[in-house]
Amino acid sequence: MTKKIPRRTFLKGFGAAVSLPLMESMAPIKALANTTDQAPVRMAFMFVPNGIHMEEWKPSAEGAHYNLTRILKPLSPVHRDISILSGLTQDKGRANGDGAGDHARSAGVFLTGVQPLKSQGAEIRAGVSVDQFAAQKVGHKTRFASLELGTERGRQSGKCDSGYSCAYSNNVSWRNATTPMTKETNPRLVFERLFGNDAKGEKNESLAKRQRYRKSILDFVLEDAKALTRKVSGNDKVKLDEYLTAVREIERRIERAENNKDLTPNLLAGIEKPDGVPDNYGDHIRLMGDMMILAFQADVTRISTFMLANAGSNRSYRDIGVNEGHHSLSHHQNDHVKLEKISKINTFHVEQLSYILQKMKSIREGEGSLLDNTMIVYGSGISDGNKHNNENLPILLAGRGGGLIRPGRHIQYSEDTPLNNLFVSMLNQMGATTNSFNDSTGSLPFLT
Repeated sequence: MTKKIPRRTFLKGFGAAVSLPLMESMAPIKALANTTDQAPVRMAFMFVPNGIHMEEWKPSAEGAHYNLTRILKPLSPVHRDISILSGLTQDKGRANGDGAGDHARSAGVFLTGVQPLKSQGAEIRAGVSVDQFAAQKVGHKTRFASLELGTERGRQSGKCDSGYSCAYSNNVSWRNATTPMTKETNPRLVFERLFGNDAKGEKNESLAKRQRYRKSILDFVLEDAKALTRKVSGNDKVKLDEYLTAVREIERRIERAENNKDLTPNLLAGIEKPDGVPDNYGDHIRLMGDMMILAFQADVTRISTFMLANAGSNRSYRDIGVNEGHHSLSHHQNDHVKLEKISKINTFHVEQLSYILQKMKSIREGEGSLLDNTMIVYGSGISDGNKHNNENLPILLAGRGGGLIRPGRHIQYSEDTPLNNLFVSMLNQMGATTNSFNDSTGSLPFLT
């Protein structure tokens, strides 16, 4: 009989601590769903800026027999793993007497449901975001309470949008009303955070040695890995090999980005490009998505946010034939040429989402997949970029949340149904039990 190993087993070496995926040889742990053998439930929130071309996003039919629209078409491989939720609203993203600044508000309110204080000075105020509400309740169960990711750096102060601080535009995750959770955009730093040990001096020396001798982080844990393979089942040996291969592949991709000296000009004015960031924006998104997947797979965190771009981002998308800035195009005034380019940008973002979801679906976990045990919200805090409206938001929910959610449908809710109702349902499934979240009116029905 294969000897059980602790769930919190690490492969350790000098400056390295590689967490492991859930394996059948591991001793059962009490998961969030109050069972003894289930995989944990995770949640993630992915934000895109400037709204979406809703006519090419929203399906015409409701229920399970809807057709994927042009923008959603890249999700066809995971069609039965997603639900489109129409009619949801973040009321506090509306001006409500505060005037212009819709883009900053859209990010500040997206996961908080709280009207941001209109200020560009030191005084900022939003609210605790849903991810941090969950982190405060269940974050102690993992090495990191939460993981905040992005692709665009940004300032945490100064004016970014019509009198609103850049802190609102550049963050969707808030620890409390006055403290945004700064996102990490450099894949190397995320990798070292996930797989380095907690001894800072040793971690830095390990990184320097690995870079000097072109060694992998896995070289430092090789002896532990060999010892572990003698203890686990045959199936787990295969799973461990697949996991460590994925870690190494991501490490190689980061190294390629760091060694690429023929850098193309940064397409986003005012954003400093850190080392380790791929030149290709799509590659950057996918690499950061892979980091999130590894973090979930190894159970170093169960909560993540991912800003694919900052609110109001005016990035251009030359790789897909869109030379104009995204924000500029979003003020389309129903110009068909501009709307066509917006649809291309929206479709590009969904293609990256599809990559992440397909990869999660391919990772087996227990009787299902990593995606089955996750809830991923994808969407924008603005519906139409020209109207700057906050009702009927483009919201997609992926995964089954460990069994809570029955996906594969387009669900139409009544207009002005609070988006926060969805968050109440998700929090309860995570074990962060609550009856309300800011302006919620209850949990969100029809998900099961």
